[in-house]
Amino acid sequence: MNIKYKIPFALAVLTVALVGCSSNKVKEEKIKPSPLPKIVQATSLVSIFSQSVSSTPEEDPLRLRLDASNGVIFIVNPKGEVAAYKGKQRLWEVKVTQQELSSGVEAADGLVVVGNKKGQIFALDQTTGAQQWTAQLSGAIISPALIQSGRVIAVANDGTVFAFDATSGQQAWTYKLPNAQFSLRGQAAPVSIDPRTIVVATSNGYVYAIDSLTGVPRMQQRVAVSEGRSDIQRLIDVDGDPVVSGQFLVTTSYQGQVTVTDLASQRVIWSEDASSITRPEVSDNKVFVAQVDGKLTAYDLTTGQQLWQNEKLLNRNLSNPVMLGKNLVVGDLDGYLHLIDPTTGDLIGRNKTSGEVRSLRVIDGQLYVSTRKGAVSVWQNR
Repeated sequence: MNIKYKIPFALAVLTVALVGCSSNKVKEEKIKPSPLPKIVQATSLVSIFSQSVSSTPEEDPLRLRLDASNGVIFIVNPKGEVAAYKGKQRLWEVKVTQQELSSGVEAADGLVVVGNKKGQIFALDQTTGAQQWTAQLSGAIISPALIQSGRVIAVANDGTVFAFDATSGQQAWTYKLPNAQFSLRGQAAPVSIDPRTIVVATSNGYVYAIDSLTGVPRMQQRVAVSEGRSDIQRLIDVDGDPVVSGQFLVTTSYQGQVTVTDLASQRVIWSEDASSITRPEVSDNKVFVAQVDGKLTAYDLTTGQQLWQNEKLLNRNLSNPVMLGKNLVVGDLDGYLHLIDPTTGDLIGRNKTSGEVRSLRVIDGQLYVSTRKGAVSVWQNR
């Protein structure tokens, strides 16, 4: 039997730090986050929506991202509830399961889709919240599903990709991804390449392109290389969602690399050492990566040249970076939203929410934020 071990990120980092220690007495030194740097002439954001849901455990790296469709905001409560808001008005709220919801929300084509720790996926009507269908996967669902071309595609944490008919919920196909025996507790969401193709990243440093209608594989590409000696040091999970930008596929990996692959030739264009567990951001021919040590780095998309690196937020558990208008935004462990000049890497503004920022995304020019403490909010430029 092939047993896989899911390791919390914090435990993996601590284990790596202790590898090689020969002393019988190991004094655990808690890494302190960098103090907040001063900002002159600060730019700021304004909050236009906020709600509170249940918190998630500190050791569980769930990213319960929000979604929006047709001007309606959809949020998930880990205690099994999904709600829809139009502005500040709640349109509906439904209890979909007694188990903890563990995936973010996917809303498209009239459906709202969420998943739980028992591997159940639920499809709701966007207008009423009525359950349309439910299905069972082979493991916990800890990343959002993808709705595309009449399919709902979700990944179980055992590495199996499931596709269901969006209308009936009938299973259309499955595809078993190879996974490493040891991996971090995390899972990249499936991402669309084109209407007929999705890409899924794995814990063994590969990405796979799959036909969304038939489940037939179209590409297999290695995007991360391990150089460690122990099982922990060899972890190279691709937990951040891949990003498709034109002909390029951009990926990050833990203890691995940021890699750009040409989808047409299926060849790696460039790869640079960087350890990250979050989705990179791509904008204006630049790739922005938040590394696990708090370094924020910008690369040229086509050449891989490092354009700048910001080290003023070290050890602040940075979220994924996103572009909001002309500014780059990244969240941290204390709930701060840092605004950064994408040309220079300079900090130019700061706002505060509640709890460690786990997920950022931009929809229709607005910033959607979710934190470990259950603060969900939407922001825009002032």
